[in-house]
Amino acid sequence: MTSTPRSTDHSDSVHRKLFGTDGIRGQVGQFPITPETCLKIAQITGRIVKERGGKEVLIGKDTRISGYLLESILQGGFIASGINVGLLGVIPTPAIAYLTRTMGADLGIAISASHNPYHDNGIKFFDQDGLKLPDSTEAQIELMMRSGLSTVQGSELGKASRPGSARNDYVNFCIDSVRGELDLRDLHIVLDCAHGATYSIAPQVFATLGAKVETIGSDPNGININHRCGSTDCNSLQREVTRLRADLGIAFDGDGDRVVMVDKKGELLDGDHILYCLARAQRLSHGDFGGVVGTVMTNRGLETALNELDIPFCRSDVGDRNVQNKMTELGWSLGGENSGHIVCHQETTTGDGIVSALQVLLACQENRWNLSDIVRELRLFPQKLVNVGVKDSLKSAACSAVDGVLSRLTPAELDRHRIVVRPSGTESVVRVLVEGQDPESVDRIAESCAQAITSMS
Repeated sequence: MTSTPRSTDHSDSVHRKLFGTDGIRGQVGQFPITPETCLKIAQITGRIVKERGGKEVLIGKDTRISGYLLESILQGGFIASGINVGLLGVIPTPAIAYLTRTMGADLGIAISASHNPYHDNGIKFFDQDGLKLPDSTEAQIELMMRSGLSTVQGSELGKASRPGSARNDYVNFCIDSVRGELDLRDLHIVLDCAHGATYSIAPQVFATLGAKVETIGSDPNGININHRCGSTDCNSLQREVTRLRADLGIAFDGDGDRVVMVDKKGELLDGDHILYCLARAQRLSHGDFGGVVGTVMTNRGLETALNELDIPFCRSDVGDRNVQNKMTELGWSLGGENSGHIVCHQETTTGDGIVSALQVLLACQENRWNLSDIVRELRLFPQKLVNVGVKDSLKSAACSAVDGVLSRLTPAELDRHRIVVRPSGTESVVRVLVEGQDPESVDRIAESCAQAITSMS
C-alpha cells in the first residue's frame, strides 16, 4: 500500500473566529454559542439577506434543550433586521435545506451541532438553492461582526410564523424520492433516531412505505441526543436488530444528515459501504453519475473496489460542503464521507440520512441484494480512528506532535500505511486515522500518535 502524506489541514475553526467545517459550532454559553454572539450573527446575516433583496428566513432545530434558547435569539435578531422568520420547530437539517428551496425562502438556518453531545450547539446555513453558504458569504459575515448592533424602524420589523405544511412537505419529498418504486412491506426494520430530529419523521416515512418499524433512540428529552445511540454509536442498534431478528437497522445522527446501516447479522455498514452500494447500482443501471467523491478519511478499500468497477474516484477535504464543492467542480452526482454524510445530487442538495437510506434499499430491491451482500463484497482495509481531546488553541501544536512518532517509523512502515492527522472543525479534538493491511500495526501506530498528542496537551 502506498503511503499518503500526513494531512496538513488545520481546519477553518483554528484560523477563523466563527466558521468551522460545517457552519458555526461550540459549547453553549461559550464563544461563539453565546446569546450575545448569536444575536449579532442573526442581525448581520439578516442585513446581508436584506441587502441582496431577500425578506424570508426559515429556522429549524434538532432536539437539544438549548435549541429553545437559540431559536428565540436568532428569531429576534432576524426580525430586528427586518426579515420575516418561518419557524419550523424540530425537523431534520436536510429538511431545512429542502424547504428553503421549495418554499422560496432566502436563507435556511439549522440550529444543531449534528453528532455532538447535547451541551454543544451550532448554526448551519443554507442559501436559497438549499446549498451550504460559499466561503465568500461566510467571510462577509465574519467581517461584519466587527460592526455594532442595529434595529430597523418599527414599521420595517419582520414577523414570525409557523408554516403548517412544512413537516408533511418534507415527509412527502422523502417518499417521492423513491418515485413509488420502493416496496418495504416484506421488511422488518429497526430505526435508531439518536433521540434527535428524525425521531418522528423517519418512522412515518418507512412505515408509509410498508415496513414493519421498530424504533430506539426516539424519546428525546433535550439532553440525550446522540448519547450512546445513533450513527456514532451503533451498539444498541446492532443488539436490537439481532434480538428482534429484524432484516436490517438504520441509524441517523442528531440532526438527520448522517446515516449508517446494520445488516441482519448485526454487521455495520458505514458511509463507504453506502457509497459502494449506490455507485454499483447506478453503474449496473447505466446511470450517468460521473464518479464518486470521497474524502481523505475514505477507506482505500472503497477506492480499490470502485476502480475494479471502472468508476472514477476522487478525494476532497473532510466535510460535506467540501465533498459537494468537489462534486460540482467535477460534474459528479454522488459523494460522501465514511461517517455517513451521503450526498445524492440526483435526489437532493445536501446530505440527507433518510433519503440516502431509501436509495440503498431501492438499490437492494432492484438488484435483489441484501445488506450482507454489500458487507461481503466490499473488502475494507483495517482502519483505526482515534479522537484525542485538545483545546482549540493547541490543535495545530497537537498535529505537529505527531511528526515525532512518524519520524520513528521506517520507510517500509510508512509505505504500508495511510496516516491522516487533522484537527476537527466541529469538536475540540484532533482526529488520527491510520489505515494499513495489518490490524496490529494499525492499532500500534494510532495509539502512539494519540499518546504523543495527549502528552503534549
